[in-house]
Amino acid sequence: MDTPIDDPRRLLTPRMAELLGRIARAQKLPLHALSPSRAKAAYRVAAEVLDLPRVELGRVEDLSVPMPDGHVCPARLYAPHQAQALSPVLYLHGGGFMVGGLDTHNSLCRQLALRAGVAVVALEYRKAPEHRFPTAVDDTLVALRWLARQARSLGLDGRRLGVAGDSAGGTLAAVAAHVARDERLPLRAQLLITPGVAAAAEAASHRRFADGFLLDAETVRWFFGHYIDEGDRSDWRFAPLLAPEFDGLAPALVLLAECDPLVDDGVAYADRLRLAGVDVDLDIVRGVTHDFIKMGRALPEAVQALELAASFLKRHLRP
Repeated sequence: MDTPIDDPRRLLTPRMAELLGRIARAQKLPLHALSPSRAKAAYRVAAEVLDLPRVELGRVEDLSVPMPDGHVCPARLYAPHQAQALSPVLYLHGGGFMVGGLDTHNSLCRQLALRAGVAVVALEYRKAPEHRFPTAVDDTLVALRWLARQARSLGLDGRRLGVAGDSAGGTLAAVAAHVARDERLPLRAQLLITPGVAAAAEAASHRRFADGFLLDAETVRWFFGHYIDEGDRSDWRFAPLLAPEFDGLAPALVLLAECDPLVDDGVAYADRLRLAGVDVDLDIVRGVTHDFIKMGRALPEAVQALELAASFLKRHLRP
C-alpha cells in the first residue's frame, strides 16, 4: 500500500470522483464542524440518500435487548421470510461511535438479509458523547450473548451465529469475534466492512487519504475525541489490531475501500488473522472511498460488494 502516487485522486473511479465533486459543491458543513446533536441529525437525514431502495422482506420486527444497568437497546430483526429458522447475524452500524442507528442502516441490513438468506439483527448500541468507551463495546457483547440465548425463541437457528459491521461497527464486530471465541459462542462468520482497528493514525493511508476522500482526518479525530480518552486508546477493544492473540477466531471477510484512510490498517488486520491460521478473505474494492457500501444507487462496486458479503455469509451460515 506504500507505492507513491502524485495525486491519490487518480485512483478514484469516475463515478466516485463525480460523487465527491457533488459533495464538495454542496458546501455542507462537515460533521466535525457541528455540535454532536446536529451531527447526529445531519447524518440521519443523509445516510440513505445513495443507498439502494429498501427492499420488502417477509419479516421485519422491532426488538429490545436488555442491558445489565437497566438500559434497553432497541434492535431490529430483518429476515427474507418466516418459513424456516435462519442463522442470525448481529449487525453493528458505523458512524464513528457517535452517529448512526437503526434507520441509517435499514437498507444495508435488508440487502444483507435478502441476498444472504440470513436473519440480520441490527443493534442500536449507545453512542458518544453521552456514552463513552467502553459502553458501545459492552452493549455489543451483551447483545451477542443475548442473541445466542434467545435465537430459538425468536424462531432462529442459534447453532450458527454471525457478526458484521461497517466502520466503527466493524471495530465492534471484530471485538465481538474475539470474545465469542473466548466464551465458546457458536460464531461462524465475521464480516468486517472498512473497520477501524488501529490505536493511532500512523499508517501511510491515513496521510494519503487524509482530506477530500469522504472520511477526513479531522472528522476521525473529532469522533474519537468524543468517544474515548487518550489513555484508553491502547485498549484492544478500541484497537483490535492490538488484541493479544488471533488463534481460533471465526472465519472472516475483511472488505476494504482502496481510497480510505483505514485501508492499510484493515490489510494489517487481515494479515494478523491469516498468520494465526484463521480462514480469512480480503477484498480491497478499487477506486472507492470509506462508506462506499452504502452508495448502491450510484456505485456498481457497492452492489458487487454486497454480493460478495452475501456469498461469504451463505458459505459459513447456511446449513
